[in-house]
Amino acid sequence: MSDLRRFSRRGPMKRERSGGRELHPAILTERPACPNARRGSTIARHGSLDSARLVVAEAGARGCTYVVPASDFALALQVGRNFAAAPMKQAVKLGVTEKEIDRLCEAVVKALSKGPLEPDEIRKATGSASRSMGPEGVKKGLSTTLPLALGKLQSAGKIRRVPTNGRLDQQRYRYALWRPNPLGPKLAADGASADLAGRYFQWVGPATLAEFQSFSGYGVKAAKAAIEPLGLVPIPGNDRLLLPEDLESFRRFKPPKTPHYALVSGLDSLVLHRRDLGSLLDAGDGKRKVMTEKAMEALGGLSDLPSHAIFDRGRLVGLWEYDIETRSIVWASFGVKDKALTDAVERTEAFVRDDLGDARSFSLDSPKSRASRINTLRTAP
Repeated sequence: MSDLRRFSRRGPMKRERSGGRELHPAILTERPACPNARRGSTIARHGSLDSARLVVAEAGARGCTYVVPASDFALALQVGRNFAAAPMKQAVKLGVTEKEIDRLCEAVVKALSKGPLEPDEIRKATGSASRSMGPEGVKKGLSTTLPLALGKLQSAGKIRRVPTNGRLDQQRYRYALWRPNPLGPKLAADGASADLAGRYFQWVGPATLAEFQSFSGYGVKAAKAAIEPLGLVPIPGNDRLLLPEDLESFRRFKPPKTPHYALVSGLDSLVLHRRDLGSLLDAGDGKRKVMTEKAMEALGGLSDLPSHAIFDRGRLVGLWEYDIETRSIVWASFGVKDKALTDAVERTEAFVRDDLGDARSFSLDSPKSRASRINTLRTAP
């Protein structure tokens, strides 16, 4: 078993496909003593989670949604700005002007000055400041101009989304003014890229340049420029790179001898920050056939997990799904099924059943869409 995968640290939690449950299993794994009710009430009041002050930052790397600590709010917004501007480029082709959106932004800020509002409430409060984009806009995913203003204000750190009921795994939210603006003094684009690279290799190093590109959305030239100030060093016998200050710790690292099982989402950052399942598997497990969206495929040849994951000290040792009909976890292990693993499954099962109600992978996931995956796990050897 490679020491490489066990050495990695967790990075920010990701919500790439809105509406998934990926955050809550990670919180259970990291903070088992924190009940969901208290987490939810704290987030509902403050848009944050205890002292870590976690919030959903809409515009992060590649424009994806991440949950990041307060210390990284500005960085997440800065590196996501170029991606956040993409919808406006489409809208300009449909006759929308910057001045029009600026006026709408002013109307939105004025409406939110009285308190957080849901999207429909903002639409009513801003009246004629927003307009329909017609059939052509619908084809481009832009039914009205309001999302353009909301996206612009979010990327500028002027407003943020707050879960309506404190649940980060649902799509109901309100918009609120973000004060003070987390951006503060502007961070130069090249400085933000270098900072992002530094965070990335702190989180998941050792990693390859290609993996950093996949995470950041940068091209080869931009990615090389971002990592250049870090002075990354290769690890012996591998093309993966590591921060110089971590090299000695990596050399001294000894994998724990006692199993430590964790049931996490298929979108957990341990997987998504590299998208290289092969590095998380024992050699023999890569040949295992698993059910993807359309067919049975070899697990080792996939970039993303087909189901939620079971890890043991950084190694992928099984898969799981939640069966809402039986209110239970259906799972398959790649190796020994000991009491510690069974206990971990039962603990997560109780959490999903009693606190979450379901464990979807993403917003369009449903009991029907995951039925084939559940059946495959149920009949696995």
